[in-house]
Amino acid sequence: MSEAQTTHTFQVDLRGLVDLLSHHLYSSPRVYLRELLQNAVDAITARQALDPRAPALISVRTDEDRLTVTDTGIGLTEADVHRFLATIGRSSKRDAGAGAPQDEALNAGAGRRQGPGVVPDTALADRLAAGRADFIGQFGIGLLACFVVADEITVTTRSAADPAAPAVEWRGGSDGRYAIRTLPDGAVPEPGTTVTLVPRRDAAEWTRPDQVVALARHYGGLLRHPVDVSDAHGGTTRINAAPPPWQVRHGSPQARREALTEHCRTTFGFTPLDSIELDLPLVGLKGVAYVLPTSVHPSRQAGHRVHLKGMLLSDQAHELLPDWAFFVRCVADADSLRPTASREALYEDETLAAIREALGARIRDWLTGLSASDPALLHQFIATHHLAVKALARYDDELLRLLLPWLPFETTDGQVTLDEFARTHPVVLVTQTVEEFRQVAPIAGAAGLGVVNGGYAYDRDLVHRLPEVRPGCSVVDLDPATVTAHLDAADPAAELAAAGFLHIAREVVAQFDCDVVLRSFHPVSAPSLLLDNREARHERTRSELADSTGGLWADILGSLRSDVARAQLVLNHLNPLVRRAASISDRELAVTAVEALYGQALLLTRRPLRASENALLNRAFIGLLDHAMHEPREESL
Repeated sequence: MSEAQTTHTFQVDLRGLVDLLSHHLYSSPRVYLRELLQNAVDAITARQALDPRAPALISVRTDEDRLTVTDTGIGLTEADVHRFLATIGRSSKRDAGAGAPQDEALNAGAGRRQGPGVVPDTALADRLAAGRADFIGQFGIGLLACFVVADEITVTTRSAADPAAPAVEWRGGSDGRYAIRTLPDGAVPEPGTTVTLVPRRDAAEWTRPDQVVALARHYGGLLRHPVDVSDAHGGTTRINAAPPPWQVRHGSPQARREALTEHCRTTFGFTPLDSIELDLPLVGLKGVAYVLPTSVHPSRQAGHRVHLKGMLLSDQAHELLPDWAFFVRCVADADSLRPTASREALYEDETLAAIREALGARIRDWLTGLSASDPALLHQFIATHHLAVKALARYDDELLRLLLPWLPFETTDGQVTLDEFARTHPVVLVTQTVEEFRQVAPIAGAAGLGVVNGGYAYDRDLVHRLPEVRPGCSVVDLDPATVTAHLDAADPAAELAAAGFLHIAREVVAQFDCDVVLRSFHPVSAPSLLLDNREARHERTRSELADSTGGLWADILGSLRSDVARAQLVLNHLNPLVRRAASISDRELAVTAVEALYGQALLLTRRPLRASENALLNRAFIGLLDHAMHEPREESL
């Protein structure tokens, strides 16, 4: 015999839920007005699906102690109020199977209302299905946002879908209780809904007249239905009187460009290098991408201003464009984007991915078109945003061929383009790190070697693709052996004379896994050069870790030892200081001189110094200072 099972219903603590919304779902209490505007827009959309000629107006009024939002939308019956206003999470705009009031009204009224402007029976279902996609709200929690600023909400509504139904007043409190009463005939002359809030004292700042105007313009400046904000003194402001800038016609392309530039200054506070118009008809997206006039770090996420059917969704929507497009700020209005539950970000789905790819292609097309339409602007853009172009060119063959010759790189010939550099250096050497380039640049330049700094983001990959753009040019990774092979060998007699000093030098730098060689090279002013590669540095690090640890871990690190070439301290025999050092007979002074030469070469690499290297520099400095101040002892009589 099976045990009896009982079913229970979850209980909801409304105060706790409101606290959750205000502190975790919504970024600020100010979103209450966005939710009210959104519900008003959706109500008007639902009514116009029933009657396209229905009025469309949203009125916001701010008094001393209350705020009201009135719309000419579909309204609600008493049954609708019980079903939707008193049920958290149920939305009349999300689920076709939920018996939405506009669904029922349309189905019931399709046969009896065939006046001018009314949707015919045969088109009713199609219009309703399309209308559902026109709603901004989808989650059934919008009205709860009002409890973030008020403890009580009053909704007065009259249904346009069921003209015979009486008007209804609903009062809900943040404690979870609500009351409904039927209003007498004539109390609400026209269909629609009015929401009234009495703000709490700690939230009164959000309902001040100036704050309401600012919030309404911020969220609803591009709404497609007129929105008026009035105050207790009778002043009225139309917050969306001007259409979006991309919908305005101008007398010339120059006038349009100036208008978009002014819109960018007003919206983002900067004058753009250029404006890229965005238009994706298949998803109902229009907007503008403004090119930043100053460089930004590629890791910085640009905040794009995204509207959903005119309602501001987010002014920090970095998901709209590809990561490489960090050099633009975008304003867009779309019909097919899907918001998250907080309606402050975009939901990552296939539609968003497709839109992001299409917008990226539009920006890329603008970039490729500059070389033909405006070379001067292209130069200005590359000078400012070369890092962004390099990031894009790595993955776009067309852009690579078009823009690689224009991109600047750090080379032994200075900051030049690869095309210019390859004209004088058929074999292009590229370093793996900035450190390696700084080690060899002065010497390689004097020896006639063409070296490109490949240590910056994307540079090494792009340099290796140079032969694709410039056939006949070859690119080779630089290593210390390549540099030392181009340095002149010292005279054998001079090297034999310096053998004792070189022996001491090898003993001193051996602790740093380094060797010493004597060469002759320019510039003469450079006494020494420290050459090593990434593998040598890795081996040094492994060796240090093995020495500083014990047990099993030291054995593991020891087993990883490799036979890579050691770093080299190259002493310049043409330098007078090196020649004098090579003749030192005092071993203690010779050790100090080697440490000083190694330390100076180490500093030229500009890499971080380890503790042992810092100690060496300090010891060499003190040793030389002590020798310089040393006074010969008086010989005893």
